[in-house]
Amino acid sequence: MSINIRPARLSDAPAIVDLSEQKRTQYQQYQPTFWHKATDAREKQLSFFKHLIERNDVITLVYEQESKIEGFAIADFVNAPPVYDPGGPTCRIDDFCLASESQWEAVGSALLNEVQRIAKEQGAAQMVVVCAHRDAPKRTMLAAPGFSIASEWYVRDL
Repeated sequence: MSINIRPARLSDAPAIVDLSEQKRTQYQQYQPTFWHKATDAREKQLSFFKHLIERNDVITLVYEQESKIEGFAIADFVNAPPVYDPGGPTCRIDDFCLASESQWEAVGSALLNEVQRIAKEQGAAQMVVVCAHRDAPKRTMLAAPGFSIASEWYVRDL
């Protein structure tokens, strides 16, 4: 299977948001307080993702199959808190979604590897990927190349 990964274009933003909405709905079921979806999330995210796609310091990649966006990863670069020294910037993947849970092993890995390649070229020392606790397919894919859990956040209603 050929995996077509390319940089995102502005015209991809609505399809990327569609996938993100699907993941956000799933994550809200996992933890309804932290992942509670805003009523206007789609509009806000569309504007935000367009902004990210236009930035040169953000990695925005899509997986395209038969002219349809079936996955994406968005990564930026942040510095670690001053009390830690990983040896350079952190490449942070906050938004990383696929249309099908069954594609994490092949397509998710390919997207992750391409982000990693670009991040290394840009001097990143480490990668951090956001993943919900109950997102087993994504967690399994992340563990395969050696990603490990660095922290857990505990949430409750007040």
